[in-house]
Amino acid sequence: MDLSYIINELGEERENYFNAISAPIIQTSNFAYRKVDDLRMAFEDEMSGYLYSRGLNPTVDILRKKLAALDGAEDCLVFNSGAAAIFAGILANIKAGDHIVSVNKPYTWAQRMFDVILPRFGVSTTYIDGTRIENFEKAILPNTSLIYLETPNSWDFALQDLNAVGELAKAEGITTICDNSYCSPLYQKPIECGIDIAMQTATKYISGHSDTLGGVLSGSHMMMKKIFDSEYLNIGSGIQPFNAWLLIRGLRTLPARLDRIAATTQRLLEFLKQHAKVEEVIFPLDRSFPQYELARKQMKGACGLVTVVMKAESRQTVVTFCESLRHIMMAVSWGGHESLVIPKCASLKPAEFDPANREHKMIRFYFGLEEPAYLISDIAQAFQRI
Repeated sequence: MDLSYIINELGEERENYFNAISAPIIQTSNFAYRKVDDLRMAFEDEMSGYLYSRGLNPTVDILRKKLAALDGAEDCLVFNSGAAAIFAGILANIKAGDHIVSVNKPYTWAQRMFDVILPRFGVSTTYIDGTRIENFEKAILPNTSLIYLETPNSWDFALQDLNAVGELAKAEGITTICDNSYCSPLYQKPIECGIDIAMQTATKYISGHSDTLGGVLSGSHMMMKKIFDSEYLNIGSGIQPFNAWLLIRGLRTLPARLDRIAATTQRLLEFLKQHAKVEEVIFPLDRSFPQYELARKQMKGACGLVTVVMKAESRQTVVTFCESLRHIMMAVSWGGHESLVIPKCASLKPAEFDPANREHKMIRFYFGLEEPAYLISDIAQAFQRI
């Protein structure tokens, strides 16, 4: 299916809403019925029609069709945040006493679910270095029901071989979920690699404007129906119509934004790699990256996240640099129009900083839509202050 068709036309039956170019915001909580039997059928299967906007909503459905097509999936569900999507996707595919294999240091709220919530129900998790397929093979137990992936992750960009993990999991009858937030569906398609559920935080590149949250699960219609009938409806964590409309708006410019961000990132990489105060630059599609060949194989591109290991003998060096930036804001997340920075040491108490620990000297940049020279100038003046 053509990318331009997906973004501009798919799911948009404009003749049904006055031929408006922009998708409608159907801001309603419920939907009326004239026949009792039609209402009865809606009660029996809320995914068969519009009953209550906690389930299906016309604005949200336009977005669902587009996101499923971008992922190469049969169907998808859209949640009010990435954390909500993760929670529902995991919970729908485990039961008491099960075992999960997860990559090391997954997204904060995925790890909180594995470490705090699921152990209450006898569900255990084994964390592994996901860069080697044999680590998955060794970690699988007779009661393993789920493998959780995040490729690339959002700090050192460690990858998992999606085809290899997908093949292993299918042979063992294990469900797989992959967090694809780094790449977005334009640059990586986990489902085409044999993964059961592709997850992404639409808050980031899909939105593109840092003004709404969203989370997406894509997969087979059977899998989405399974999640919809239980976790999606029962938790009530589906996205609201206005927020869905904001994500549709974001999709309109997604390819142009990613092209711009990718080009800018290449310019910044060249600058950072040669700077005397930089110890290491980490980026999946740089030839120095340890998994460069795998990145080229399963990723069509990389966007705006770059991690720098600074030459720093103290925490104050990192702090001074970050606080000296005038135009690049210090904040979490990525994917919007604005460039951001976040130091790893922000999660440490000052006394915990260890200059011998590579991670403690990491800062992660996200490069947005500003001119490259504008960003280079800002980083250069901040380096001069340390």
